[in-house]
Amino acid sequence: MILPASPRRAPLVLLLAALLAGCAQGPHPSPAAPKPEWAFLASDLAPDPALHFGKLANGMRYVLAHNGTPAGTASVRLVIDAGSLDEGKDERGFAHFVEHMAFNGSTHVPEGEMIRLLERKGLAFGADTNAQTSFEHTIYQLDLPRADPALLDTALMLMRETASELSFTPGAVERERGVVLSEMRDGKGYQLANWEDQAKFLYPRATYRNRMPIGTAQAVGGARAQALRAFWQAHYVPAKATLVVVGDFPLATLEQAVSGHFADWHAATARARSDQGKVEPKRRDHIDIWTDPALSERVTASRIGPWLDEPDTIANRRRNLLRQIGYAIVNRRFQSLSRRSDPPFRGAGFGTGEVFHIGRTTNLVVDTEDGKWQRGLVTAAAVLRQALNDGFTPAEVSEQLANIRTSLENAAAEADTRPHGTLVQSAIALVTDDKVPTSPQSGLARFNAYADTITPERVLAALREEAVPLDHPLIRFQGRHAPEGGARAMAAAWDEAQHTATAPFTPVTGQFGYGDFGRPGTVVSDHREPLLGIREVRFANGVRLNLRHTDLDRDRISLRLSIDGGDLVATRANPLAVEMVPMLAQGGLGKHSQDELQTLLAGHSVSGGLASDDDAFVTTVTTTRRDLALQLSYLTALVSDPGYRPEAEVLFRENMTNFFARRDATPQSAMANALGGILSDGDPRFTLQDEAAYRALNFARLRSDIGDRLAHGAIEIGLVGDCDEEATIAAIGRTFGALPPREAEFRTDSLPHERRFTDRRGPVVVRHKGPAEQAIVRMVWPTTDDSDARLSLTLDLLQDIVTIAVQDTVREAMGKSYSPGASSSQSDVWRHWGTFAVQASVATGDVPATRAAFRKTIAALIAGPIDPDLINRARAPLAQRLDNALKGNGGWLAMADRAQSRPHDIERFTGAKAMLAGITAHDVQAAAARFLDPDRAVEVLVLPQAAPFP
Repeated sequence: MILPASPRRAPLVLLLAALLAGCAQGPHPSPAAPKPEWAFLASDLAPDPALHFGKLANGMRYVLAHNGTPAGTASVRLVIDAGSLDEGKDERGFAHFVEHMAFNGSTHVPEGEMIRLLERKGLAFGADTNAQTSFEHTIYQLDLPRADPALLDTALMLMRETASELSFTPGAVERERGVVLSEMRDGKGYQLANWEDQAKFLYPRATYRNRMPIGTAQAVGGARAQALRAFWQAHYVPAKATLVVVGDFPLATLEQAVSGHFADWHAATARARSDQGKVEPKRRDHIDIWTDPALSERVTASRIGPWLDEPDTIANRRRNLLRQIGYAIVNRRFQSLSRRSDPPFRGAGFGTGEVFHIGRTTNLVVDTEDGKWQRGLVTAAAVLRQALNDGFTPAEVSEQLANIRTSLENAAAEADTRPHGTLVQSAIALVTDDKVPTSPQSGLARFNAYADTITPERVLAALREEAVPLDHPLIRFQGRHAPEGGARAMAAAWDEAQHTATAPFTPVTGQFGYGDFGRPGTVVSDHREPLLGIREVRFANGVRLNLRHTDLDRDRISLRLSIDGGDLVATRANPLAVEMVPMLAQGGLGKHSQDELQTLLAGHSVSGGLASDDDAFVTTVTTTRRDLALQLSYLTALVSDPGYRPEAEVLFRENMTNFFARRDATPQSAMANALGGILSDGDPRFTLQDEAAYRALNFARLRSDIGDRLAHGAIEIGLVGDCDEEATIAAIGRTFGALPPREAEFRTDSLPHERRFTDRRGPVVVRHKGPAEQAIVRMVWPTTDDSDARLSLTLDLLQDIVTIAVQDTVREAMGKSYSPGASSSQSDVWRHWGTFAVQASVATGDVPATRAAFRKTIAALIAGPIDPDLINRARAPLAQRLDNALKGNGGWLAMADRAQSRPHDIERFTGAKAMLAGITAHDVQAAAARFLDPDRAVEVLVLPQAAPFP
């Protein structure tokens, strides 16, 4: 797996993520003094006491933590300080190729046996077993579903095999080469080409742009076992390795296990990292234009400066906090402008990020509608100039401080129930970025001690200190069509912006206008269901509440709201009835625009917008105990008084323009947008309509189509977490319980829910406009709905069996695809509707061989007998997922969500583990024979436009 790079510090908004994707922290230059073993040894920041740090005599470091969230599980990571920047010119792609070879044979684990071994122990390939390669590091990961000493022993044994015992047999290398090349092929397309041009334009002399982790076809195609082994031996040494283990084990057990498996790993001298190249701070006044039919319009103004060597200390964290606030204020101003009914741009962002350890880049990024780049660039640049000249208001600083304070308070409140992943990531940040892992409580204390000294003047000064002045910038355009007037017009637009006046920014004022929804509702029913202890409450107006207190995530409450309606509102005559539902929150509330809400709700954990599910309009949010009442008030207002403002209509149409421009730009998008129509014979409810039909949608139509459901449809609320049950019931009573009467039941059983699968069988060709070597083969069969619990679970097991089978054949044996797999879906709304599919992304020339392999694999399962080991490798991870489902609030919410309207879901869940154990090989084979006749599949072949039918 290839891991994209990310900035070392994070003052950048999401709009800048794509531009700065390659601007990760870089390799460390040779220091004048020895580098300390851990960054905190040279810092005044105290490390998190939850983490235990150590170093073996051979030089390997480790970070350990006893953690019980989720209970009875663990996470293991092996971080190797080697990535694509460690490669020579003829080794491009070797770090990633070595990562793949870790799964393909070692001294004590034969080729192909590592994944099988883990599957038998309950780990699923991909979900629990994975690895990733970036510019600077390779990380191997195992997530253990049980805190079992024997399983920990197996995990550490496999990590040690990766570290020092890989085989690199020529046959295994040759077989894996095809998989690596297929991953390389799948990554090509308009996005990669755009990134490559951008990196070349901004950093022509930087090494990283020629060291993409995936490598080059020439280097990977010519890599030999001996060369790969040499690279591995040079870089996989104890001094470049750190083991991270976080889980439900005593620290003494973990430390003993680490020492037992790694103490005898012989120390060796690591090969030095290659020169990372240079940036050019003096480079200015250059313009680059890049076009592709799939790219939306964006203009970026950049300047490059020297790298700022700022170790992780209290003083530098304060400095970065000030910068964070400054960037956030500028970007908040941009966001306000983008939310107008006639916005100058779709979005804009300002930020600075490191270019490894060789420089930093400050960017102004402006996204516009096609042809509107000039207005967008001039406006954004003028707003930025005003901010940097005139500074910020106390109200703007206060808004950002409120958000930061709340984030830190929330982190401190849940510190004792942090999941493994949070601790793992803080440990890895220490290893890869020299970022000291501090406790959430200490972070809050430092903030509180400093916050009162933060002023607009200090924020502006800190921002100016880091941001490189955008004088005579490097300007880059990307879009579907070259800008009118070309480079000269772009330069003129930038010059115009330097003299364009802009209105002073006026912050939002006022208070949130909702809280009184009428007389609080009374409870007419209150009982606790017996299987999972979910409390089921019903109010006089018909609103239902299902709640369950848990201690799994301290101070966190998860809520899911369901309102009768959803996709069932759409009809053949009105197939786009619910298409704009996701834009409802963008339209704000009756009393406040979305932009106003962002300021009025600053410092509170409040969020949410509706989406359309099969039979309900839904939203899922997470809040805190202190903000639960406000969260409920916001959601009640969204349902009872949506704003339907025109700015959301504008955003929807802009999104549609970009969506249709990319609808077939890649094989994946072409297939996703064609599949519904293929499988339904063009039923308009499931078929992509013409662009004009979407652009004709508006809020007036949406109000007409869903207004009755929002006003009268049945409501059910699932709520789980660290809640006070009585206080929660009272809060629901004051909000949703106070609404006018609702319908008593969801209409699922009273409406026709027919969805017909096409009678067509055999191949159907879908064309894409991506690279000519990319194709997809997908075989789809009709199955049935999920009314039969045992059959549904059997199909889930069959899905995992088929996934393993095609991975063994199409990926491992044939080397044709990076990630082939199967999927099974049975509807709980559409009667008799279900599908089973198997899919692989392959080279265009490999479509016939892949089709044949799929048919052969499925036919073998039908003919049987199915290998008992194959069934076990699929059953064990599925059983483990069932065991662990209620170890997090997400699992509990799935049970509480519709506990009153769908009580059978709880019954099915509690009996699923025993039912899974009773499913036999004959049951699986019978399901395959019933549904997966290869001659009865719809074969969707996604091919390049010019490719002949295979």
